[in-house]
Amino acid sequence: MPISLDYSLALHSSAAPCGVEADALSALQARFSDAKKSLFQRIDSGELGFWALPDGAHVAASKALAGGIGEEITDVIVLGIGGSSLGGRAVYEALGGPPELRDGRRLHFPENSDPWRLARLIETLDPTRTLAVVISKSGGTSETAAMLLVIRKWLRDGGCEMAKHLVAVTDPETGGLRALAEKEGLKTLPIPQNVGGRFSVMTGVGLFPCALVGLDVAALCEGAKAARELCERDDLLANPAGILAALHVLHTDAGRNMTVFMPYSDPLRATAGWFVQLWAESLGKRFSKTGERIEVGATPIPAIGATDQHAQVQLFMEGPKDKFTWFVRVGERAQDLTMPREEGQNAYLGGRTMGDLNAAQQQATALALAKDGRPSLTLELPKVDAFHLGQLLFILEAATAFAGELVGIDAFDQPGVELGKRLAYGLFGREGFEKDAAEIQETLRSIPTRRVE
Repeated sequence: MPISLDYSLALHSSAAPCGVEADALSALQARFSDAKKSLFQRIDSGELGFWALPDGAHVAASKALAGGIGEEITDVIVLGIGGSSLGGRAVYEALGGPPELRDGRRLHFPENSDPWRLARLIETLDPTRTLAVVISKSGGTSETAAMLLVIRKWLRDGGCEMAKHLVAVTDPETGGLRALAEKEGLKTLPIPQNVGGRFSVMTGVGLFPCALVGLDVAALCEGAKAARELCERDDLLANPAGILAALHVLHTDAGRNMTVFMPYSDPLRATAGWFVQLWAESLGKRFSKTGERIEVGATPIPAIGATDQHAQVQLFMEGPKDKFTWFVRVGERAQDLTMPREEGQNAYLGGRTMGDLNAAQQQATALALAKDGRPSLTLELPKVDAFHLGQLLFILEAATAFAGELVGIDAFDQPGVELGKRLAYGLFGREGFEKDAAEIQETLRSIPTRRVE
């Protein structure tokens, strides 16, 4: 059963004056057709590889390598940041149950150069029972490189043979991490050169860590493959990713330049974080593909229902009308609890399930927003399992790609990230970044100091 998309509350009606007419969506058909053609020229040429990933080419290798890891390994530390970590974490948390309560092998995602989590992991875990998976195309990403240096020393000090306790997921041919893997005989999995990090969850980047803990990575790709068929439809109004992209364009043009991604599902908390990177890094661009300075992008806001009804929803309801909310709701829940019947003010809850309450809260929030002219749409998963999660992830990837083409930007680069990287390298004295170091010092000298101590 596929995911459904209800975008009734994203369009104007007398009961929900949300500002975008249905005719305006239909009128984008020709523009969508051009955008889809442009995207598929890049896919068919081999420039973009993410569209082919649902075929599952990376499943067998990920499962085979995972199957060769001994049962003595109880913990896996995933060394990566951004797209090298967020996708695997999203799948793990959605399908593996609450990480802190998980029995058996566990995944850990330190994900930061702040040492708080990594330091605690190496204080607590036994290196002889730990596998580290380092994920980076080049191996030169400073945060990942720093974590790798620390972990390699920890493993060596623990008497571990590196080839048995460290796996590299990296570029198939080049880069520092590939060279290290060949030098030390590390097992490896490739990151295709035509797949960017934030689109890489269905490569070894996301599949291998999840295969290590027994998650159904084949079903994840099967779900994505089923969604891909929907996303290849030429009719805009029959294409869920096309509708998401087109509505994004219409609402952004109307001044709603913030996208709230709000799953009413605890298992999808980390998926919201994954979406933030996908949406922000892909669509926040200064220049169009023709070089025109346009400075576009919708700021993604992660929220969790019903938790954020008691946090952010006050802002969503009464703050600026600059937000377009994407709800995600779940039909059948893996676990549910029936509330017992008691007398008193909570009697109305008796005999109903907590899942029923959560679903009602989502619907009520969407309607409350609509009554005040605040648009939303709802993606509904029949259940949170590998197949339907794969559908959700691919639809969101495809929507991001279509949105980039509709706006006329390249959704697959990230030039805005590079300056910060260069300046950080300069601050740390990395060879080849002396000019950046000099630029930093000149900038610091020119800024008047303003500080309170």
